Amino acid sequence: MRCPHAQVWRFFWRCIATEANVQWTVIIPVKALPNAKSRLTAASPDDAAHARLVTAMRRDTAHAARNAATVARVLIVADRSGDPTADLVQSVPGLNGGVSEAASFAALRWPADGIAALVGDLPDAADHPSAFVADAAGTGTTLLTARPGVPLRPAFGPGSAARHARQAVAVSGGPGLRTDVDTAEDLSQAELLGFGLATRSVTAASHARCMMTK
Repeated sequence: MRCPHAQVWRFFWRCIATEANVQWTVIIPVKALPNAKSRLTAASPDDAAHARLVTAMRRDTAHAARNAATVARVLIVADRSGDPTADLVQSVPGLNGGVSEAASFAALRWPADGIAALVGDLPDAADHPSAFVADAAGTGTTLLTARPGVPLRPAFGPGSAARHARQAVAVSGGPGLRTDVDTAEDLSQAELLGFGLATRSVTAASHARCMMTK
């Protein structure tokens, strides 16, 4: 999941805006709770707090995307039914299956628009049909894009940067855009960059509850 802080989004949307006259469909895949972001559970005192944190991060991510001038729409695709925020429920298994299914839907529905899969810019991608941003370790992928008329071919998972490099150009990203929040340590690092409103509110409330119980 992307770190939902202001620095990330200012950089990301400024870069996407360099694709003149292109509007974007942003796909955000989500895993249903309580299984979502299981490695992040150490950052919360209980399952309910974990659910609030994950939901807040998703809310900040979607809010930032929807408020970007060059983004025409956001499609949240869930791995199973029951998520009230989901626009689509994938019918094929796995992260790449869900992203591919949502990308095919978007390409048919809005063929004139580009597609970005955000699980996690395009300053150097104007002459390339597809681009990706690697994570901080350089092995994973936080963002994959395809210009209008170009199929999005997701290959997320361990070592995805090398797989995406075979089909897309690697573009640079700021420290926030390259930082996934999967663990409590990641969350602490992201906090230094600044959370979005919902995430900031949830983490502050969680800290306050922890102090009250001491």
